[in-house]
Amino acid sequence: MVRTHALSLLGEPALPPGFPHWPWVNPDAPKGGEIALTAIGSFDSFNPFVLRGTAAVGIGNLYDRLTRTSADEAATDYGHLAETIELSADRLTIAYELREGARWHDGRPITAEDVVWTFETLRQHGRPFYRAYWADVAEVKADGPRRVVYRLRTAQNRELPQIIGQMYVLPKHWWEGRDFARPSLDIPLGSGPYRIERFEPGRTIVYRRVEDYWARDLNTMRGTANWDRIRYEYFRDNTVALEAFKAGQIDFRTENVAKDWATAYDFPAARRGLVRLEEIRHEIPTGMQCFAVNLRRPLFRDARVRRALIEVFDFEWMNANLFYGAYTRTTSYFSNSELASSGLPEGREREILEGFRGRIPEEVFTEEYRLPVTDGSGSNRDALRRALRLLREAGWTVRDRRLVNAEGRPFEFEILLSSPSFERVALPYREWLERLGMSVQVRTVDPAQYQKRIESFDYDMTVEVIPQSLSPGNEQRDFFTCAKVEEPGSRNVAGICDPVIDELVELVIAAPDRAELVARTRALDRVLLWHNFVVPHWHIQSFRVAYWDKFGRPPRNPRYDLGLDSWWVERGREGAVEEGRRAAAEPQRR
Repeated sequence: MVRTHALSLLGEPALPPGFPHWPWVNPDAPKGGEIALTAIGSFDSFNPFVLRGTAAVGIGNLYDRLTRTSADEAATDYGHLAETIELSADRLTIAYELREGARWHDGRPITAEDVVWTFETLRQHGRPFYRAYWADVAEVKADGPRRVVYRLRTAQNRELPQIIGQMYVLPKHWWEGRDFARPSLDIPLGSGPYRIERFEPGRTIVYRRVEDYWARDLNTMRGTANWDRIRYEYFRDNTVALEAFKAGQIDFRTENVAKDWATAYDFPAARRGLVRLEEIRHEIPTGMQCFAVNLRRPLFRDARVRRALIEVFDFEWMNANLFYGAYTRTTSYFSNSELASSGLPEGREREILEGFRGRIPEEVFTEEYRLPVTDGSGSNRDALRRALRLLREAGWTVRDRRLVNAEGRPFEFEILLSSPSFERVALPYREWLERLGMSVQVRTVDPAQYQKRIESFDYDMTVEVIPQSLSPGNEQRDFFTCAKVEEPGSRNVAGICDPVIDELVELVIAAPDRAELVARTRALDRVLLWHNFVVPHWHIQSFRVAYWDKFGRPPRNPRYDLGLDSWWVERGREGAVEEGRRAAAEPQRR
């Protein structure tokens, strides 16, 4: 067994044993103050680990994990609850030794039994994601009060030891006598840096910093969790939340709407310098945001139909007219990373794909996958002609300005949204689709209803975000494999089921080294693209943040995260900002 303080998929961890703190934090950051943040929708549960209910945001603040992921390294986890990690030479056994002194908020020690109970409970009663993520774990047991041992089914799943360590650990004794599968507003017992101080169901939740938090001086926590209170205020939609920020009710927000970033922040407090606007660059893989069709619906099972939906999506017009030129078109499921495929397959990637020749589109070997590009004028006739040709090949024709099949059934479907802010994208898209003779409805529902419909696959098309990391692995099963197509709550939103993709996902999970992981992921990416499962959207390589100028922050951000938990309240600024808020509100009162 190799005994270590950290695990990395990219060689040796960058930080040595006993490192003092994360490189990007201020270890002497002052504690205190409050940060008020935004949440959209509502909540009726404090259990985010099950399908039922809508969990409050921020619940992760209550719990600790065996390890913490470095936001400055691509794939490295350092011991947190676990003081040491032991990995056997054959990579079939991993053991975590818990820190002496780790305890729950009620003072009871965190034990190996808690870890075992959490793992088994999440796998049995938790979201389907956990069963896919940990499918290669054969057994877990407590080998003493502070030692947990996992036995794995295969040594090929290289990331599994790390993702096991990323599990939130829950208190077995608190959950005894409670139904884990039921949503509940009982304030849960945790061990993390915050506890729930107060809440109004569906409206507000406030987390209070735990003064005697057992890990407050650990190197994985020093310089973070600096707020005394974290308050989340819930709003009906993003438009109302933005107005609340401008009125000073909210301290900090990230802006995801390009139009609002360009036009909505010219208000008195911003002009007076009381509100700061910044674009903070990052190196995070941006994954795939898209319109995803539901392949469980017969309407979308023909790849030619799906390509027609792609052809008429005029990104260039949208970027110029809706997004102020802020975005880059997404052309990969692994965008903004070395894992994205491009050009024609070469070298090892081509070797992998040759093994599937005859079972994947032949164009994979002969053509670079390309999305249509327009001049942005809104006159997209060439794309309409290409789309109509594809639809005719798939058996659809236009009769009396309606697209119908051989039986005369119209081509009609619904685009399901959870936020009104996305209607400005969906409505032009609907117009372009209707030029083909399709009948398209755009429907926006509240977040709770949206979540229920997504989990039960009750939609035709919706907006989906498939996140990716620099180390793809077990989560790909939940995104893309046949086993997850009919499992309620899975993240296979598109309903993708293809034996080749299943095999490629397993190859990615079993990649023995970085070079092979890159080649196998690019092969998976290329096959996914050529099936035209989704209508790709766009991405941006920076965080757009707006905040009232009462915060201090470290000199730099980590490469793969915003690092907001390392910011703090500057007492001297807090008073000036409060005065500015009152002055800004004064004209309204008069």
